[in-house]
Amino acid sequence: MREITVQELKELKDASADFQLIDVREPHEYDICNLDGELIPMAQIPNSTDRISREKQVIIHCRSGKRSGEMVLWLEKNEGYQNLFNLKGGVIAWAKEIDPSMPIY
Repeated sequence: MREITVQELKELKDASADFQLIDVREPHEYDICNLDGELIPMAQIPNSTDRISREKQVIIHCRSGKRSGEMVLWLEKNEGYQNLFNLKGGVIAWAKEIDPSMPIY
Protein backbone atom coordinates (compact mmCIF):
# COMPACT_ATOMS: atom_id res chain seq x y z
CA MET A 1 0.00 0.00 0.00
CA ARG A 2 1.30 3.40 -0.96
CA GLU A 3 1.16 6.19 1.58
CA ILE A 4 1.47 9.95 1.49
CA THR A 5 2.55 12.17 4.38
CA VAL A 6 0.62 15.18 5.63
CA GLN A 7 3.47 17.37 4.38
CA GLU A 8 3.08 15.92 0.88
CA LEU A 9 -0.69 16.43 1.05
CA LYS A 10 -0.19 20.06 2.09
CA GLU A 11 2.14 20.57 -0.90
CA LEU A 12 -0.53 19.14 -3.24
CA LYS A 13 -3.22 21.36 -1.71
CA ASP A 14 -0.98 24.46 -1.86
CA ALA A 15 -0.21 23.74 -5.53
CA SER A 16 -3.92 23.23 -6.32
CA ALA A 17 -3.00 19.83 -7.76
CA ASP A 18 -5.71 17.74 -9.39
CA PHE A 19 -6.37 14.91 -6.94
CA GLN A 20 -9.30 13.46 -5.05
CA LEU A 21 -9.35 13.47 -1.25
CA ILE A 22 -11.73 11.01 0.40
CA ASP A 23 -12.57 10.96 4.11
CA VAL A 24 -13.83 7.53 5.27
CA ARG A 25 -14.77 8.62 8.80
CA GLU A 26 -18.31 8.96 10.07
CA PRO A 27 -20.33 12.20 9.62
CA HIS A 28 -20.06 13.12 13.32
CA GLU A 29 -16.25 12.84 13.06
CA TYR A 30 -16.22 14.96 9.90
CA ASP A 31 -18.19 17.63 11.78
CA ILE A 32 -15.47 17.85 14.46
CA CYS A 33 -12.66 18.46 11.98
CA ASN A 34 -12.00 17.77 8.32
CA LEU A 35 -9.56 18.38 5.49
CA ASP A 36 -12.26 19.42 2.99
CA GLY A 37 -12.29 15.96 1.47
CA GLU A 38 -15.31 14.15 0.10
CA LEU A 39 -17.04 12.24 2.90
CA ILE A 40 -17.70 8.60 2.02
CA PRO A 41 -17.97 6.67 5.31
CA MET A 42 -16.07 3.38 5.38
CA ALA A 43 -19.23 1.22 5.34
CA GLN A 44 -20.42 2.99 2.16
CA ILE A 45 -17.19 2.52 0.17
CA PRO A 46 -18.17 -0.85 -1.41
CA ASN A 47 -21.34 0.72 -2.85
CA SER A 48 -19.71 4.03 -3.76
CA THR A 49 -16.86 3.01 -6.04
CA ASP A 50 -18.45 5.03 -8.86
CA ARG A 51 -17.56 8.14 -6.83
CA ILE A 52 -13.85 7.21 -6.60
CA SER A 53 -11.69 8.29 -9.53
CA ARG A 54 -9.57 5.82 -11.44
CA GLU A 55 -7.92 8.53 -13.54
CA LYS A 56 -6.24 10.77 -10.96
CA GLN A 57 -4.43 10.38 -7.67
CA VAL A 58 -6.83 9.50 -4.86
CA ILE A 59 -5.82 10.10 -1.25
CA ILE A 60 -7.94 8.33 1.35
CA HIS A 61 -7.84 9.34 4.99
CA CYS A 62 -9.43 8.81 8.38
CA ARG A 63 -8.55 9.81 11.94
CA SER A 64 -5.27 7.88 12.29
CA GLY A 65 -4.70 6.09 8.98
CA LYS A 66 -5.97 2.66 10.07
CA ARG A 67 -9.46 2.65 8.53
CA SER A 68 -8.31 4.43 5.40
CA GLY A 69 -5.48 1.91 5.02
CA GLU A 70 -7.98 -0.92 5.23
CA MET A 71 -10.09 0.75 2.53
CA VAL A 72 -7.08 1.31 0.25
CA LEU A 73 -6.19 -2.39 0.51
CA TRP A 74 -9.83 -3.45 -0.02
CA LEU A 75 -10.25 -1.25 -3.10
CA GLU A 76 -6.97 -2.45 -4.61
CA LYS A 77 -7.79 -6.13 -3.98
CA ASN A 78 -11.50 -6.14 -4.84
CA GLU A 79 -11.88 -3.32 -7.36
CA GLY A 80 -8.44 -3.22 -9.01
CA TYR A 81 -7.57 0.39 -8.14
CA GLN A 82 -3.94 1.36 -8.76
CA ASN A 83 -4.04 5.09 -8.01
CA LEU A 84 -4.72 5.11 -4.26
CA PHE A 85 -2.70 6.53 -1.39
CA ASN A 86 -3.33 6.28 2.34
CA LEU A 87 -2.74 9.46 4.36
CA LYS A 88 -0.19 8.38 6.94
CA GLY A 89 -1.35 9.39 10.42
CA GLY A 90 -4.70 10.79 9.22
CA VAL A 91 -6.22 13.96 10.64
CA ILE A 92 -4.29 13.45 13.88
CA ALA A 93 -1.00 13.89 11.99
CA TRP A 94 -2.45 16.88 10.10
CA ALA A 95 -3.42 18.55 13.40
CA LYS A 96 -0.05 17.85 15.01
CA GLU A 97 2.19 18.70 12.05
CA ILE A 98 0.27 21.15 9.82
CA ASP A 99 -2.61 22.83 11.67
CA PRO A 100 -2.31 22.83 15.47
CA SER A 101 -5.62 24.74 15.73
CA MET A 102 -7.50 21.68 14.42
CA PRO A 103 -9.27 19.77 17.21
CA ILE A 104 -8.04 16.25 17.93
CA TYR A 105 -10.54 13.75 19.25
